[in-house]
Amino acid sequence: MTSPSLTVDTPAGPVRATAGPRQDDAVVFELGGAMRGSVHVTGTHHPHRWDQFTAVRACLGPVNAYQTTAPDEALPRLTRSRTRYHGSLTLYPDDYADRPQVSVYPMTSADGHEPPEKAAATLTAVLRACAAHVAQRDDLPVILDLSRQRDTAALLRFLTWSAAHHQAEAARLEREARAAHPARRAAVAAWWTVTRWFQASPHPVLLLMLADLPYSVLPNSLARTVDVKQWWAPSCLTAAAREHEHARRAQAEADSLRAQQRSRRPARRPHPPAHAAPHAARLEPQVP
Repeated sequence: MTSPSLTVDTPAGPVRATAGPRQDDAVVFELGGAMRGSVHVTGTHHPHRWDQFTAVRACLGPVNAYQTTAPDEALPRLTRSRTRYHGSLTLYPDDYADRPQVSVYPMTSADGHEPPEKAAATLTAVLRACAAHVAQRDDLPVILDLSRQRDTAALLRFLTWSAAHHQAEAARLEREARAAHPARRAAVAAWWTVTRWFQASPHPVLLLMLADLPYSVLPNSLARTVDVKQWWAPSCLTAAAREHEHARRAQAEADSLRAQQRSRRPARRPHPPAHAAPHAARLEPQVP
């Protein structure tokens, strides 16, 4: 088991962080030295794989800032300042790096201002140290499993919405791609019509309609319209393919979360058949 206390070197000076007893899915650190207040650390999903609970999140204050808001007077502050701060940090494993990666949510003061550079560096260092401390605890699997149970319902709602949203967006883009083909043919036919007019009776206006000028000079020239319609359909299909992939990924993560839910449900003990006799009645009778 890791030590409950650590000392963090920060630009504002050393900060002592002492972990209290685990509170179900969280550990709260009390701060001393160059920073006063507390830091709440819990488990969370990987930022890029929402079905994988392999990350830890540290929030400034005594509560999970993603579930509730701490009162301003409970937020941490630097010892020589009265300004209190909101913010959080997620520490997560990376398949392509030897050390964990960090995602920092923007820090703000209680009244909504960005902290000075020194204060921001101090807050980030303390959050990262507390998160890393919990990531090394022996009971981390318990924290992550309880965090999964806490967040799964909300994640399923979001992932289900996300899959439907991306599918609808893909269908819209595919409709635009189909509509672009006849629009391009019509633009090409118009360009040739104007070309014949120009050949029959040259005029500067007809020349402008045929010229491929920048959009800022002549937005609706026929040549520009033909060019746009030519690449619009492939561009829409490429974007639709991305939307399909986003939908597939959201659905796969939702399916994975549901499978994890099912695997963690306690197995029901089967009821005996109605015609079965009680256990005592199946014992061999004793001879008097």
